Amino acid sequence: MRRLRANTQRVTITDVGAAAGVSPATVSRVLNGTAKVDAALADRVQAAVRTLGYRPNAAAQGLAKGRWGTIGVLVPDLANPYFPEILKAVSAVARANGHRVMIMESEEDPAVEPELVADLLRSCDGLLLCSPRMPREQLVALADRGHPMVLVNRIVPGLAVPSISVDFYGGTTLICGHLAQLGHREVAYLSGPEASWANGERIRALEAAAAFGLRLTVIPCGATAADGYATADRIRQTPATAVVTYNDLVAQGALSRLRELGIDVPTDLSLIGFDNLSLDWTGQATLTTVAMPRDQLGRQAATLLEHLMTGTPDTNPHL
Repeated sequence: MRRLRANTQRVTITDVGAAAGVSPATVSRVLNGTAKVDAALADRVQAAVRTLGYRPNAAAQGLAKGRWGTIGVLVPDLANPYFPEILKAVSAVARANGHRVMIMESEEDPAVEPELVADLLRSCDGLLLCSPRMPREQLVALADRGHPMVLVNRIVPGLAVPSISVDFYGGTTLICGHLAQLGHREVAYLSGPEASWANGERIRALEAAAAFGLRLTVIPCGATAADGYATADRIRQTPATAVVTYNDLVAQGALSRLRELGIDVPTDLSLIGFDNLSLDWTGQATLTTVAMPRDQLGRQAATLLEHLMTGTPDTNPHL
């Protein structure tokens, strides 16, 4: 095998072919495994790759193989502490299966989600859509493409795509029963993003809580602490003695403003959050919150996607 003179330029597939005494096309076939190559010839190519420190272009290899070794994940808001634990679990499962993770964020804008998904489809073997905001018809169109895909915290009846979700309806119903037992009759809900399926499930459960004798006032809010802070004044315009928030971030913001208004929680007003996020509550009242199994959610979703990508049966049932 001939040795090339060392230089600072990037080693190319042509350099590897010259060192191994074969054509660049043969090098490509060896590295991509797309065709049978004589064993001795393949050994020469691999030796040249090691000697020269050649690193194949991942995009080119993915194009040649039809496989990218990458899982794509779409989330609505990376600043929301709810998602990092899910993403960490997904990354752990992907890494254990020899895959990388590519993450994109829609910034709570349903209109940009299809474009971001299209970008992921160009270089990913499978997709995890975490709390997608896009409408049902767009999810149906995605499902029809037949790409391995799993929905997280979004259930679409009749959609031929597996979904894994927390029981938001059941969790909210438990909250309503608890509030009724405490004697509350008027409840306000600081609602989340309009396109959030989880938000819709919570509203549905709160409306059904009339069976507990609860009357509901829905206050449009958002998903951030700033949203909670900005909306808290409207609570005083309602007869509510208890407030349920879209998540802990909203609860934290609302709690800050309520303290400024001289409203004591929980003496004057009960406040309940969602997600059990690791937030700094220094100097504030302890929040009642509903815990969500985020690590388990991420691991189950990623494991299910791995099964879809490899075509192997999933022996562990999922939600």
